[in-house]
Amino acid sequence: MKNCKKSFLEIMNNAEIRQYLQNKLLEEHAFWSYDKDSVKDISDWNLIKFVLIHLDLDEINLLFQIYSKSRIKKVWLKELVRQGNFLKNMNLAIALLYFDVKEPVSYLKRMETYYLNR
Repeated sequence: MKNCKKSFLEIMNNAEIRQYLQNKLLEEHAFWSYDKDSVKDISDWNLIKFVLIHLDLDEINLLFQIYSKSRIKKVWLKELVRQGNFLKNMNLAIALLYFDVKEPVSYLKRMETYYLNR
């Protein structure tokens, strides 16, 4: 008989996952520059951005349960890739692990140039 136990992360709905991610970001002091009341209403865009920057792979994996891969990639490209060398190692890992980029170094350079020239 298969093990029927699920971890608490597997049974959470989208709203619970979102709240869990927000709480983890608060623990990491990711919102240090935000008014405390505005953190309750953080946009999906900023939630994705802050999770990618501040949290670990387990939490990043949760993003893919509540948002589409294309939406996460759009935030990543427009917000994080344009940071260049500042987030280079993190962007290389994300490119390889989540978006199956074959030549991540040249891809990141190309995307950085593209978004900076827009």
